[in-house]
Amino acid sequence: MALLSHLFFIMQWFDGHYMTGMNDGLSQMQPFKELLYNEFKKGEFFYSPDFGLGGSMYTQLSYYFFNSIVFLLTAGVTFVLESIGLIGKPDLFYWADAILVVSVLRLTVILMITTFYFRYMTLSKLPAFVGAVVYGTSIIYFRYVTYWEFFSDSMIWLPLLLIGVEKVIREEKPWFFLAAVSISLFDNFYFSYVNFLLAGIYILFRWIFKLSEGETSVKKQIKLFLLTGIAGFGISAFSFIPAVYGFLNNYRPPYTEQIPLIGFTDNFLINGLIVYIPAFVVLSLLLVSLYQNPLFRFFAFMTIFLVLLHMSPFAASVFNGFSAPQYRWEHLLSLTVGGTAAAALSIPIQIKRKKLMVAFACAAVLYILFYVLDPVITFQRAKDAWMGVSAFIIVAVFFVLVIRKSRHIKSVMALLIILTSIGVANAYQENRLSVSGTSFKVSKEYMNSDQYRGADQQKVIALIQEQETDPLARIDWTLQRRNNTPIIHGFKGMSAYSSILNEHLLFFYLKDLYIDMGWESVSRYGTLGDRANLESLLMGKYYIKKKEEEAVPYGFKEAVSAGEYVAYQNENLLPFVRTTSTVFSERELKNASPVAKEHAMLSGIILDRKEPGAPIPESASIMKRTSVEPIHATYEKDILKVSEKGGIDVVVNQPNPSVKDYYLTFTLRGIDNKDSYVLQVNEYKTTRKAARSIYKTNVDQLVIRVKANSRISLRVPKGTYELKDVQLYEETYDVLRKAKAESRQSSVEGLRWEGNRISFTYNNTNHNQYAAIPLPYENGWRLTINGEKQEIKKANYAFTGIELKEGRNNVELVYYPPFFFSLLALSACTLFLVLFLFYRTKRSAS
Repeated sequence: MALLSHLFFIMQWFDGHYMTGMNDGLSQMQPFKELLYNEFKKGEFFYSPDFGLGGSMYTQLSYYFFNSIVFLLTAGVTFVLESIGLIGKPDLFYWADAILVVSVLRLTVILMITTFYFRYMTLSKLPAFVGAVVYGTSIIYFRYVTYWEFFSDSMIWLPLLLIGVEKVIREEKPWFFLAAVSISLFDNFYFSYVNFLLAGIYILFRWIFKLSEGETSVKKQIKLFLLTGIAGFGISAFSFIPAVYGFLNNYRPPYTEQIPLIGFTDNFLINGLIVYIPAFVVLSLLLVSLYQNPLFRFFAFMTIFLVLLHMSPFAASVFNGFSAPQYRWEHLLSLTVGGTAAAALSIPIQIKRKKLMVAFACAAVLYILFYVLDPVITFQRAKDAWMGVSAFIIVAVFFVLVIRKSRHIKSVMALLIILTSIGVANAYQENRLSVSGTSFKVSKEYMNSDQYRGADQQKVIALIQEQETDPLARIDWTLQRRNNTPIIHGFKGMSAYSSILNEHLLFFYLKDLYIDMGWESVSRYGTLGDRANLESLLMGKYYIKKKEEEAVPYGFKEAVSAGEYVAYQNENLLPFVRTTSTVFSERELKNASPVAKEHAMLSGIILDRKEPGAPIPESASIMKRTSVEPIHATYEKDILKVSEKGGIDVVVNQPNPSVKDYYLTFTLRGIDNKDSYVLQVNEYKTTRKAARSIYKTNVDQLVIRVKANSRISLRVPKGTYELKDVQLYEETYDVLRKAKAESRQSSVEGLRWEGNRISFTYNNTNHNQYAAIPLPYENGWRLTINGEKQEIKKANYAFTGIELKEGRNNVELVYYPPFFFSLLALSACTLFLVLFLFYRTKRSAS
C-alpha cells in the first residue's frame, strides 16, 4: 500500500527527479540533514561553526532534524552502510534519494499504528485498515514530506498519542500515554505543541461521546493526564527545554495583518491543496441513520467540527503559535475522516430510498457549490479533476449498491475507497506537488546546475580551499536567495536560513547595523551588504561574484576564478582575536550612524553597560552638501511617486577625493505594493517584499553601501513609496587600515575552533583589557581563563567579549545547551522513577 501510494514519485525517481520541494526542500531539508550527519559523524552534537557564523545545532535545529527519531534512525543506518563500504560518503544527492525510501517506510509504520488504533476502537480488521489508508495516504502526508519532510513524522506520533488517550479513558492505564508524550516532546517541540492541542480537542470530544461502559471518570482522567504529562515532560526535558529555549531566543517580526475568523482557503471536496474528504465520507455524514452508532457519531461530529476549524485562518494562527496562519494541524482531520469511513463501513447499511435520495441531493448541492464558489479552480485535463472524478465514481457505485441492496456493499466500498485513495494520492503528487508545485524541477540535473551546486561554483570553492591555510577564514557568498549555500557547497560561510536562529545575530542585521541581505525575508541572515569593515571584522576573507557583477567590497582583490565566477580576497582581514582597552557604550551609540558603529568596533569594543564609554567616532551626514533630483518621479513631503522606473538622484557637490565609499541611509516603504520589487542604488541591487507578505521583516530602514560617485541613483519600479530620513555618509577606510596595521602586533597562539570548543593563548604584554572574537554571543558558552571560570560579555552587538587578565591568558570556551546537565539529570531521575513505579505496578497486578 505504501509503495502504491508513492507510485508517481517512484517513476519520477527513475527519471532523475526527487521527492522534495524547490524552496525549503533544497534550501533547508537536505542541507540540514547533510550538516547534522557530518557533525554527528565527527562526534559533535552541540555546536557547529559551519552553521552560518556559528550556531547551536541542539537549540536551533531541534525544530528540524536534530531530535527527529526518524532522521536519527536514518542517520544510524547510513553510518552503518558507510562504515561497511556499501555506500560512499553521503552527500546532498544521497539525502535527496533517501527521502522516497524513508517516506515509504514511514508510511508503512503510520498504516500499522493507525490500523492498531482503529482496531483498539473496536473496529474489525477491514474497516480499520481502510480508515488507516484514508489517513496515511491523505494528501497532507505527501505535502508534508515534499515541502517540510520532518512535518510528516507528526503523523506517526498523533495516533500513538490517541492510543494512549484511549488507554487512559478505557482501561485507566497511563503508561502508553506517558510513552507517547515523552516521544512527542523529545522528537519535535513544535509538533508536540500541535499534537497536544489536537489531543486536547480529541479528549473533549471523548468526554462528550462515551464509547464504552465503565470508562474512567473525567476527574480520574484529568489526574492521570496531568501526572503522566508531567512525567513525560520530565523524561524529555533534556531535549524539549533546550529546543523551546532556542525558540524563545529567536526573533521573528510579529505578524501585523488582521487575521479573519473565517476564510475559504481550501477546496477540500474537489480540489484540495491541504486536505481532501472522500465522497464516501461526505455521503456518510449526510445519512442520518448512521448517527445511531456511537463510534460513527463520535468521528462524524469531530470531523464536522474540524472541517469548520479548517476554514478558520484564526485557528491556523493558533496552531502556529498565534503567528501568521499556517495549515499544519489537519492530519487530525484526515484521521477523523478515516475514522468516519471506517465506522460507516462497520455498520449494517440499510437505508430507505427517500433518505438516500435526500443525502445524494445534499451531496450534489455541496459539490456544485464548492465548484462554483472556487475562484481558482480549472480542470484542463481529466487528471486535474481526479478528486472530482473519484467522488463521482464513489457516489455512483454506492448509489447502485444501496439501491440493489447488494450483500457486498461493504467490501466493494472498502476496495473502492482504497483504490481512490491511492489514485488521489498519486494524482496530487503529479498535479499539485510537481506540475503546479515546485518538486518537478528538482532533479539531479538541476542540483548539478549553477542554480544550485554547479561545477564552476564547486571549482572556485575548491581553488580557495586549496590555497587557504586559515581554518577560520570565511567566504561571503549566497546563491540566489539560498542562505544555506555554505552548507550546500561545503565551506565556512556567513549566512544561514532557519526558522530558529540566534536573535542577537538577527538584531545585529535588522536593527543594530541595518545590514542589507540582498533580499528581504525573515528567518535568515546572510552577506554583509558589501560593507568592507564588517567583512574584515567577521573573518570574511573571500567574496564570490559573477564576473559581470560590479558590487564588490572595498579592499577585495581578485584571487581565483572558474567559469563565470570570481573569488576576491580581502586585503584588510583582521585577526579572529582582537584585543583592546578602548570601550564604547552600546547605549551611547544607539542613534549613531552605521559608519560610526563600524568605526567603534574597529577602534575598540562595544559593550552593553551602564558606564560611559569612549567618545563616539565622528561620522556626520553630508546631505547639506548634496542636492536631490527626482527622476521619472515626483518627491514631495516624503512621498515618492514613480511614473516608470525611477526615483531620486543624490548629487554630491564638491566630493572629497579621499572617500572610497558612500553609505546611503533612508527609510523606504512601499504603499500597498502588491508584489516584491527590486531596489537599486547605483551598482547595488536588493529585493523588498510585498506590503502584505507574511515574510516581510517590517524593517524599512536601509543602509546601502556604494562605491564613491558624485551621483547616487536610487531606483524603484512604478508605484508610490514613502521615502524619508535620507542621509549620506563618507567612508575613507582610514580606520580600517589603522586597525589592520595594529593587528600585526597580536600575540595569539594555538588558536583552535573545533565544534563546541574554542581555545587560544594570549600573552597580554600590552595590558589590554578586553578581547573581541567573532563568535556569536549565545547562552550556553562557558569561559575559563587559566582554569578559572569567567563571565562572557556580549560585545559588538552580537558577538563575544572576554575580559583579559594580566600576563598569559590560556582561554578556553566550551558550549553546552543551557541547563543541559541539570536537565539531563532531571530526565534520568524521572525515567528511573517511572520505571520503578511501572515495575512495582506490574508486580502488584500479578
